[in-house]
Amino acid sequence: MTMKAGRMLVLCAALAAVLFAGTTAVRADLTMDGAGATFPDPIYSKWFSEYNKLHPDVKINYQSIGSGGGIRQLTNQTVFFGATDGPMTQEQLLAAPGKVLHFPTVLGAVVPIYNLPDVTADLRFSGQLLADIVLGKVTKWNDPAVAAENPGVTLPTMDITLVHRADGSGTTYIFVDYLSKVSAEFKSKVGVATSVNWPTGLGGKGNEGVAGLVKQTPGAIGYVELIYALQNKIAYGAVKNSDGQYVKASLDGVKAAAAVAAGQMPPDFRVSITNAPGKEVYPISSFTWLLLYEKPKEKDKSKAMVDFMKWALTEGQKYASDLGYAPLPDTVVKLEMDALTKIK
Repeated sequence: MTMKAGRMLVLCAALAAVLFAGTTAVRADLTMDGAGATFPDPIYSKWFSEYNKLHPDVKINYQSIGSGGGIRQLTNQTVFFGATDGPMTQEQLLAAPGKVLHFPTVLGAVVPIYNLPDVTADLRFSGQLLADIVLGKVTKWNDPAVAAENPGVTLPTMDITLVHRADGSGTTYIFVDYLSKVSAEFKSKVGVATSVNWPTGLGGKGNEGVAGLVKQTPGAIGYVELIYALQNKIAYGAVKNSDGQYVKASLDGVKAAAAVAAGQMPPDFRVSITNAPGKEVYPISSFTWLLLYEKPKEKDKSKAMVDFMKWALTEGQKYASDLGYAPLPDTVVKLEMDALTKIK
């Protein structure tokens, strides 16, 4: 080999090393930012951590700021993905700079939490009673309307203080979606949205904020995703379903609601399962969705996010139950796997 040829080999080897190192650096720095719903934050935090252990070159950051904020940041393209518990409206979809796809990730329950220090029994609520409390028509815990649904329970004369979300919230969307189905007055006066005009009450930011306010306010009632009630050890009530049964939130009750929707899933996955029929159904149940652009500009992140979603929809589902969520029905997972092929 000539000296010139030897130098060329050394140069080629050095160049290959530099290129390889550059490629490694790009992968090591592959970070995807997302924002949105507080409802799924516990499971998302778990997923992103576990996935990073399997793929150290992929880091996923998530800001738990509420569904409204997630939709807004996705629309403004300040994050790569969004998350919501209330499907985007047609108006919101049209406002986005590209086609947005909804992917259900897990299912959860929204529960009515309350702070009554001297009441040890689990309280029961119909949708109509919850609607009347929100509307300011029932203002005392010993009101006959509360007593009628809780026979044998000694209720205090304490004022009822409603605690609701102060931010745009998918948890709010699920709660008011249910109340609007059972109370025509509530539907006309408050309606269904991630942000509504509350007739009364105090506002808390995020599920965490609502849980915190209820916990520190005797006489308070609010609504949070089930895991926040469990983690904060706050009492939560059973809710009357469309079959007339009072059901306390559980994974089985949420799964029963999901089973109703599984066979009727629309192609875009935007579906409401509140107040679903069935004796075992917990009536304030919902899917929660991850939002992705169909044709994102950053193709390396797109491929990584699709790979993550495939993992989350399969292996990741095993983490759901321990965190108070219900895993997706197999039929829904299959539909989503097909839908993921649309992302290019």
